[in-house]
Amino acid sequence: MTATTTSVDESEQLGPQPEPEARTARLLRRFGPAVGAALSGVLLYVSFPPRTLWWLAVPAFAGLAWCLRGCSWKAGLGLGYLFGLGFLLPLLVWTGVEVGPGPWLALAAIEAVFIALVGAGIATVSRLPALPLWAAALWTAGEAARARVPFNGFPWGKVAFGQADGVFLPLAALGGTPVLGFAVVLCGFGLAEAVRQVVAVRRGGGLRRGAAVAAALSVLVPVAGAFAAKPLVSDDAEDGTATVAAIQGNVPRAGLAFNAQRRAVLDHHVRETERLAARVAQGKAPQPDFVLWPENSSDIDPFTNPDARGVIDGAVKAIGVPLSVGGVVESKDGKLYNEQILWDPDKGPMDTYDKRQIQPFGEYIPLRSVVGVFSSEIGKVRQDFSRGSKPGVFTMAGTKVGIATCYEAAFDWAVRDTVTHGAQLISVPSNNATFDRSEMTYQQLAMSRIRAVEHSRSVVVPVTSGVSAMIMPDGRITQKTTWFTADSLVQKMPLRSSTTPATELGILPEMVLVLVAAGGLGWAVTARVRSRRS
Repeated sequence: MTATTTSVDESEQLGPQPEPEARTARLLRRFGPAVGAALSGVLLYVSFPPRTLWWLAVPAFAGLAWCLRGCSWKAGLGLGYLFGLGFLLPLLVWTGVEVGPGPWLALAAIEAVFIALVGAGIATVSRLPALPLWAAALWTAGEAARARVPFNGFPWGKVAFGQADGVFLPLAALGGTPVLGFAVVLCGFGLAEAVRQVVAVRRGGGLRRGAAVAAALSVLVPVAGAFAAKPLVSDDAEDGTATVAAIQGNVPRAGLAFNAQRRAVLDHHVRETERLAARVAQGKAPQPDFVLWPENSSDIDPFTNPDARGVIDGAVKAIGVPLSVGGVVESKDGKLYNEQILWDPDKGPMDTYDKRQIQPFGEYIPLRSVVGVFSSEIGKVRQDFSRGSKPGVFTMAGTKVGIATCYEAAFDWAVRDTVTHGAQLISVPSNNATFDRSEMTYQQLAMSRIRAVEHSRSVVVPVTSGVSAMIMPDGRITQKTTWFTADSLVQKMPLRSSTTPATELGILPEMVLVLVAAGGLGWAVTARVRSRRS
């Protein structure tokens, strides 16, 4: 009897217990936006290659919009950071394949800061009319910043690079990667706004016509624009065709250890070129007009090493046409260059292109003395590569071939200026052996597909260990190799000299969208200041 009375008394002192439904609602209000932002970031990652789920980018941004709506800029900063981590941590996991998780985690954490700032900006403008417009412009501004700083930028993970298989792809020819990415984000935020309006009506609220129209336009205009831009995409051979060969010699082993096998890598590419020459002589393969080797196909300097020069010259003579060799070359003043060398079967080396956008912490170590305090791994990069200064356009058998070496394919300017300097076809020589069988190869290949449409050019991607590919000006892959096999691709590729609006406009669309973002922020901040004063 006493125990029962005590139990009743304690119950009365504690008061009424919350219902489970109320407790769940509180938890959702408290943690739901954070979980939703992180999961939306993961959804954006899933939309990227090697998967062809490009359309998931739209609900990913709709999810972000739902989380950010009406929150403070500080909350937006945190939610944007969680979205960035959800997206970039899985997207960039390949950066730690050989060197451990440290660089991967650091890179993702730093790059996510840009997305956090975008989140804060979107939260700031979230009460303005036509939110999808301001949000998409802010995302584009964030990508513009990320492509430039720090260390000359890291544009990997631009939304456009996940759209190579999507309906929005023709927009790349209209305004490049900024317009393509803007359209996807606009559509996602428009979808979220449309759903919000439907929910409000079902709950008995009135339909806000202005908001409903803005939401509808945000979804319909990007889709309609993509269909309207389709005539800009063509694979017609305006300047005839060229039969191009891409050599994939393969490497002795994957990972960083392949660097210790420099002569073996060179011999592999020589052997595969000679094998192709034999097939041509037997009538089993068409005679190419010129041949493209990958980046780092000769890490032995052929200008100072007679043996390397001899085997390259032998391979070029065997195939009997001009060949572009990817070499590591030391200049007379001791500078190191990642260089493409145009090699003629009769005259030998004729022209060179030095890679201009070199990779931080891969081809050079920024802040070497500071970084060295935290990592002994920088000793593997004993000498920093130097930057080239001129666009690379080789004349090979009468064809103007633009060169964008590996990492450069991620940068708008590095590809565009090969076309503005006359390129009729683009080569993206690459070396992905360091990253083993990671998604990096397919992420980079998608960039080349976007570039093909953006500038209406055939793109050839020779890679040391795969995946090498032939890409038409409409972004279709017509041939590709498999990972870590010795192979060659030979195909007649259309040559084109006309330019797309994206090529002509260059940086202008991106700058306009950055100004739109700045205008939206200015409006929102001014409105808040006036509201406080009143």
